[in-house]
Amino acid sequence: MNKKILKDIKSLINDYESSVKGIDTKAKDSKKRAYGGIIRSEKGILVENLGKKLVEIAWKDLGYDIKRLSMEKQTVKIPLNKNYISKIKSSEVKKYIKRNIKKFYYPLKTDVHIYIDKKFAIAMECKAYTENAMLKRILVDFTLFKQVYPNLSFVLLQLESQLGGDYSSFNKIKYGSPSTHTLLSYFDIDLNIITLLEGERKVDKPIHKFNFYKPLKRNSLEIAIKIIKSLLKKQLKGIS
Repeated sequence: MNKKILKDIKSLINDYESSVKGIDTKAKDSKKRAYGGIIRSEKGILVENLGKKLVEIAWKDLGYDIKRLSMEKQTVKIPLNKNYISKIKSSEVKKYIKRNIKKFYYPLKTDVHIYIDKKFAIAMECKAYTENAMLKRILVDFTLFKQVYPNLSFVLLQLESQLGGDYSSFNKIKYGSPSTHTLLSYFDIDLNIITLLEGERKVDKPIHKFNFYKPLKRNSLEIAIKIIKSLLKKQLKGIS
């Protein structure tokens, strides 16, 4: 990686450090919101910002014009599956749905939508941590997205992992966990799971507390950028 990219990575690490180390104080000092609500909100904002910056860094490292890339979050209308209508017992309900079919859709969006040349290319879910119950919902959302955008790429970016197995390691090959692989086996989703912090999440050891703080390391960011670059290149081939 060139010096500019390394500088951007260092900036990300500094942003992470100042944000995480300041969350506890910010939550304690707030008189408008509950402590836990602020913790969740601040961590959510942090991971989403990290996700967007990692995409920008990966794009710049590929050498493409930044103007071709955008990350405006647009709601996607998931249309009604028309096969469903034939299963409805009431003929009146069937008629009603058919007459108003344009109104029948599900509005859906995820944390970060990545567009290349205004075409939706990558959907990224950003989490402070993920457990398998949360992963189920993410896989359902991504499956719905795929009905409208069959060539979309999918990313789960998490600070910490609570999926079990070795998702929180920086091993070259990750074997995952039995529960996570079982869930993935029921969905036609090629999910790229990126974990930024080493070590499984412990409920009683929150990283915003001084004694349990985890540093964000350069090698984890480089791994994340490498994965995102490969997805961007894949999408660029489909666009060109």
